Amino acid sequence: MPYQTFNFSIDDHIAHIQLNRPDKFNSMVLEFWQEMVDVFSQIEEEPTVRVVVISSTGKHFTAGLDLSAFSGLAAEMQGDVEAGRLREQMKNNVLELQESFTVIEKCRVPVLVAIQGGCIGGGVDLISAADMRYCSKDAFFCIQEINIGMTADVGTLQRLPHLIPSGLVRELAYTGRRMFADEARNAGLVNTVYDTAEEMLKAVMEIAAQIVAKSPLAVLGTKEMLNYTRDHSVDDALRYMAVWQSGMFFSDDLFEAAAANMEKRDPKFADLLPPKKMVRRK
Repeated sequence: MPYQTFNFSIDDHIAHIQLNRPDKFNSMVLEFWQEMVDVFSQIEEEPTVRVVVISSTGKHFTAGLDLSAFSGLAAEMQGDVEAGRLREQMKNNVLELQESFTVIEKCRVPVLVAIQGGCIGGGVDLISAADMRYCSKDAFFCIQEINIGMTADVGTLQRLPHLIPSGLVRELAYTGRRMFADEARNAGLVNTVYDTAEEMLKAVMEIAAQIVAKSPLAVLGTKEMLNYTRDHSVDDALRYMAVWQSGMFFSDDLFEAAAANMEKRDPKFADLLPPKKMVRRK
């Protein structure tokens, strides 16, 4: 299906989401938030996809939330609706926005992000939900919300402390200053800094291809365990690993990998099955 705010393609098991509003610095208009949910739903239903790459076009990765697109919401907040009910509705609005990036984290295949130029506000929320991040040397990151009198509310403050030191997160969140590429690499936010956006995207696609060559069931299990471990104790995570392995260990992928190693050839793995959708049709 066509999307308004980004280009989408699937090639050689790699799903590529490319933000494509460069004249507006890829700011996040209303359509973007729905389309992110839609595209990851499409990815989940496509069994050939084994990795996702998110990149962008133009000078900046994204300028974040398009405030003008949400001006109607501010007007509603000043209306005649009873205050308690209005605030409850606002809570649901925020949860709805959060889901647009939670789908990245919940995606059963790894999600890699390639960042050039500014990654501002909602852009930091987005990349914080991904598995790995890469950037060009002109990139910078900014928790912009503090600069416009609000608290970041779509995932940055919840996920970023698991990626870089808490003290650095707090400094960035309290001051709204920019963190440039070298600092982001030294802090561990990005894996590698590249000279140009073109060089970066080429390298990220090569990394994605390396992931594609691995057992999709093993990659799925690895992402599942890493995400679970982040939010649970070591003991809980080890127990979950034992249960997971009891069901997943003796797969065809294990024997295919062993056979390919002995025969000095590349392994060939079957795609994962799409969701059954027994109850929910969408």
